[in-house]
Amino acid sequence: MRIWKTLAMVALVGAMALTATAAKADNIVWSIQSEHPNIVSLEFYSQDYNRAWPGGGEVYILDDWDAKSFNLQCSTGELICYGAWVRGDSSTYWGVGIDDSQYCSDCCYYCGERTDPITLLP
Repeated sequence: MRIWKTLAMVALVGAMALTATAAKADNIVWSIQSEHPNIVSLEFYSQDYNRAWPGGGEVYILDDWDAKSFNLQCSTGELICYGAWVRGDSSTYWGVGIDDSQYCSDCCYYCGERTDPITLLP
């Protein structure tokens, strides 16, 4: 009987530890507009986890001059960066570019923060 109480206590403490360290679900909303004359591909990349939005080998498409809103589900405090590039010409890019492959100093925000509107200029 004593062993079962000990095992139950260990399981309870383990469950409490997992709950305490679990990331809180949150979101981040981006507003991005392209003024480039060509079609632009866009993706968002987590700097904390191995994931991207929209993910699965897909990209968002910016094919007009309208501002688009992107509401991403993420974990509170997760650092998210945008990467955009001219379709068919990844040497013309904004943010971290295609596949999160470039450096940027102002293209990332933390999940749960308010973002500034972004305009991609030619």
